Amino acid sequence: MTKLFLLISSGLFAANMQGADWPQWRGPRRSGVSEETGLLKQWPPQGPKLLWQVKDIGEGYGAPAVVGARIYAVSSRGLDNEFVQALSIEDGKPLWTTTLGKVGNPGQQPAYPMARSTPTIDGDLVYALSSDGDLACLETSGGKVRWQKSLRKDFGGQPHTWAYAESPLIDGDVLVVTPGGSQATMVALNKRTGAVIWQAAVPGGDPAGYASAVVSEGGGRKQYVQFLSKGVVAVDAKTGQFLWRYDQTSKGPANMPTPVVRDSFVYTSAGPVGGGLVNVKAANGGIAAEPVYLVRDLPSTNGGSVLVGDILYGANAKGLVAAEFLTGKLLWQAEGIGPGSTFYADGHLYLHGHNGDMALVEATAEAYREKGRFTPPGQPKDRTPRGEKAWAYPVVANGRLYIRDLGTLWCYDVQAAKLR
Repeated sequence: MTKLFLLISSGLFAANMQGADWPQWRGPRRSGVSEETGLLKQWPPQGPKLLWQVKDIGEGYGAPAVVGARIYAVSSRGLDNEFVQALSIEDGKPLWTTTLGKVGNPGQQPAYPMARSTPTIDGDLVYALSSDGDLACLETSGGKVRWQKSLRKDFGGQPHTWAYAESPLIDGDVLVVTPGGSQATMVALNKRTGAVIWQAAVPGGDPAGYASAVVSEGGGRKQYVQFLSKGVVAVDAKTGQFLWRYDQTSKGPANMPTPVVRDSFVYTSAGPVGGGLVNVKAANGGIAAEPVYLVRDLPSTNGGSVLVGDILYGANAKGLVAAEFLTGKLLWQAEGIGPGSTFYADGHLYLHGHNGDMALVEATAEAYREKGRFTPPGQPKDRTPRGEKAWAYPVVANGRLYIRDLGTLWCYDVQAAKLR
């Protein structure tokens, strides 16, 4: 009888627990939304259980990607060695490391030269882009390079002040990246060979921004949407033909947040101006982006936004915000742990504050309801003198929470207690 009860209990827990990989920037769909279930609904005062911490994975602002038993990250050591690496989920120890090139724009001001992007995992391959524009396709098994490109040398790429920060987009058999500049503002490559499918010279020849491209079907036409240094643009997915531009959210010094897309709507934001929504429609034989709203107090920091149901969540300079996606109406705002990077999983928002703290907040339109917060131990000591903040996005994969801050990576167990 006892054995039968244990079997039933185990089956019930398995039914309520669904793990999920985090194979690329902002998760499975680049939306900051996880399909993970069976996670803690409340954190203990000291935070969830710390499984391990490693302090020497190399510096970087990019989030990790997690697939199966491996963590993938782009990091740098000094200015001459930027690399992609695979780490074990069991203890964070390195499994392999492959050099990409040098750190991009080392003379940037203010100076934050180091790795910035997240690898993209697609089957048995890893796609990684360095801050200097070195793009590589590698094998997940041991880091062997299949092919390489240079966004600067091969496409006349023009990054902005803080070099390249994009995470490559894989869409079917196509890889999309953003060299920037007048020759090939955006490009599509064959993901298996690196062969060029098309080069899109966007009018204005914008330098690259710091966001990553996403897919939209607005106006009944598949397109790639990207936030460049001078505005949001879209190009036809098949041909690279320029389709539309929206520049009202590009008034700040750094266009960082990845666009949020639902149906025909595209939301973008930047610190000084807030957030703006456009409705992408077929018009006069082409595609046009019709402005819907531009609201200053909406989510706008480099920590990005997530759309859950009809509610948009994210941080502005004052703290966490909830707003109606289609109208821009502010529902609530709370200081919490201040601005930070956000993702959603299993009914909750996970916020990695720029101050280094983590918070768990219920995803509800009614009010700010915090379900726990903690400070990961052993924060980087060299952050304050250089003016840096905890800018890396957090990740949840298969019941574990991963937090990066410069050269440190923490792994926490956030699974709900198993039935007994």
